[in-house]
Amino acid sequence: MLTDRTASRRVGAAALRLCFAAVLALAAGAALPALGRQDDPERARALKLYEAQNFVEATPLLEKLAEKYPNDPAVLGSLGFSLYATTASVKDPAQRAQLRERATQVLRRARQAGDNSSLTVMTLGLLEAGVASAATDVPFSNVINAEKAMREGEDAFVRGDLDKALAAYQRALELDPLLYAAALYAGDMYFKKGYLEPDARRKDELMTQAGEWFAKAVRIDADRETAHRYWGDALMMGQDKRDESRDHYVDAIVADPYSRQARVGLVQWGRKYNVRLAHPKIDVQQTVTPMKDNEMTITIDPKSLEKSDDGRAAWMMYGLTRAAWTTNDYEKFRKAHPGEKTYRHSLREEADALRGVIQSVREQQKAGKVKQLSQDLQVLVQLEEAGLLEAYVLFARADEGIAQDYVEYRKANRDKLRRYLTEYLASGKY
Repeated sequence: MLTDRTASRRVGAAALRLCFAAVLALAAGAALPALGRQDDPERARALKLYEAQNFVEATPLLEKLAEKYPNDPAVLGSLGFSLYATTASVKDPAQRAQLRERATQVLRRARQAGDNSSLTVMTLGLLEAGVASAATDVPFSNVINAEKAMREGEDAFVRGDLDKALAAYQRALELDPLLYAAALYAGDMYFKKGYLEPDARRKDELMTQAGEWFAKAVRIDADRETAHRYWGDALMMGQDKRDESRDHYVDAIVADPYSRQARVGLVQWGRKYNVRLAHPKIDVQQTVTPMKDNEMTITIDPKSLEKSDDGRAAWMMYGLTRAAWTTNDYEKFRKAHPGEKTYRHSLREEADALRGVIQSVREQQKAGKVKQLSQDLQVLVQLEEAGLLEAYVLFARADEGIAQDYVEYRKANRDKLRRYLTEYLASGKY
């Protein structure tokens, strides 16, 4: 069966190299009888070429099949991505634009026919946003011969010649040792070869080699998610290594926490190993609106006002602490962020507010007012004691303002970010 990961060797700039492990929805929502299509030898041949990454030969066959089976999601999805993929080997900008437009229309039809695969959704999103057109026209390298080698590799890839493509990408990295895409694509060629290899021992060797090249890409730039995620794919899909693959999927999220693409690998890992991915449920019993006209509105959940012995009264400190960040001409914010002129909700403010809640809990416990601390407050205290409160905020409570603090926090706290994702999000406990 085709998968997004095996059918989706990335084309154009590295940001567009789509690689997903979700199962392609081959027959969902099709209007024609499935048996008739499956018995069609031309359909089988076209999809086999597509699975073998030979997009150039697959495209004309898929075009004919799309006319024959206008509601077949597998045909339409494969054709749409094949059209998109072949733009990598087209030199004329106008022709590339035409192919992208045709790919967009076909992928929209695929969606309407029932193809909801991650690959189709992400590719269509990139095309509709115009990201694809910008990236496929950008050179890989400023080193002329390295750029030439990358283009040779792309052309070989879309024709299904994985060995020739691999050699070209390896040559490109020799010519430009800091060329992330060259190491990434070389690893991807080993992955594809391994996926297609029937011999188990040889498959394992190829997947190991894929990991070695992905590691080279990570050494070039650890803050790009793609190589981490591809490495996870090699370990999970190629070698069934549960914990090792999880760790690399976690690294992908640490590299790019707020993109859907970075999260896909860990989502697929959770499905494969039946692990529910979830942040701990912490019911912040107050809401605070963003500042507007120098006013902030705090909404108090009546539950926090109820008399109880589970510590819930501590939530009163959340809104009060956040409000303190907006008084005296935003004095606390200006001291915490001296280089910024405009107030925003920040990581320091949110963590400060949650620590205010934790401090109130401890004072209640010391005074003997807590009989059994509520579950969410227990988890909040645990996060603080483990040194993971900021990580929790950045992953589970980030808004536009908080997200601006992520990169700076990551510089000295990458391990804490990994720990949170592993010990909480991917633990299956929540």
